[in-house]
Amino acid sequence: MTDTLKTLNAWLDQHKEEMIEPGREIIDPHHHLWHHADKPYLLEQLWADTQSGHNIKQTVFVECGSEYRSEGPEHLKPVGETEFVAAIAAEAAASPDKAQIAGIVAHADLRLGDRLDEVLDAHEHAANGLFRGIRDRAPFDPALETRVSSSRAEPDLFEKPAFREGLRRLGTRGLTFDAWNYHCQIKLLTRAAQAAPDTTIIFDHFGGPLGIGPYEGKQAEYFNAWKADVAELATCPNVVAKLGGMAMPVNGWGWHKRATPATSDELVAAHRGYYLHSIDCFGPSRCMLESNFPVDRQSISYPVLWNALKKIVSDFSEDEKEMMFKGTAARVYSLG
Repeated sequence: MTDTLKTLNAWLDQHKEEMIEPGREIIDPHHHLWHHADKPYLLEQLWADTQSGHNIKQTVFVECGSEYRSEGPEHLKPVGETEFVAAIAAEAAASPDKAQIAGIVAHADLRLGDRLDEVLDAHEHAANGLFRGIRDRAPFDPALETRVSSSRAEPDLFEKPAFREGLRRLGTRGLTFDAWNYHCQIKLLTRAAQAAPDTTIIFDHFGGPLGIGPYEGKQAEYFNAWKADVAELATCPNVVAKLGGMAMPVNGWGWHKRATPATSDELVAAHRGYYLHSIDCFGPSRCMLESNFPVDRQSISYPVLWNALKKIVSDFSEDEKEMMFKGTAARVYSLG
């Protein structure tokens, strides 16, 4: 274990809570795996989190630009990440009593035209039956001086005809699309969803409400506009919401800068309105609760995060909880 990881673990361990509903079965539909030199997040770290008190049965890996192929055609380099994760999933299968990686959401440039099928076929072959969809990261805001983004981000990616054609092609193949953008781009995603009605689109992380740069401390000022944009997006029946990923530094809550990590009550107080509005718009059958680990691990521990999510939805019926903690993810990602 690296010194950086030891320091982070010690920081997170300062706050512990009794587990809420520890027997509830959960599918965590959004986590990453990577070989970062100072903060690796591999099977050992994933299992340390998923076995920390809540009953995590399955997970879905979502692309993060890790372990791309170093050689070969540029458009096929992301297949290296699928090969990397499929090998970890095979290793996990030897311990069926622990959380299993049941799906892989990979990356492909949807603007490739006829070459897109070559990439999708390669992911399918590499994933050993786990390939479920594609994510592209498109967060872009020209007003944000310090932005957390990918080199692929473009201001109008969702508007490009070639992108939308690729989005529609995913639907013809029964594959999903995970969208990661900032809150100012939700309207663009709505138009893209309308242009590809036969493709299931997963709305990641509430559309990335920002809280840094010119948005620092102003979350309340644009909350009503965000609510209106989410309500409009929810009118697209092919869109489902993945609820979580709001404890990242880019969201501006500042927990990662403190002497102690966030508590579940602090997360509930800051984020409850986003969750309840999204659930109200999409309905529990189109919502899935996520961890977004290890990114959100910069602010809150895994067991404390799931405590917060259980508190937020405590007033919902048992059937509604089952959908949000497990059923929606199982259906949308076709998990066995």
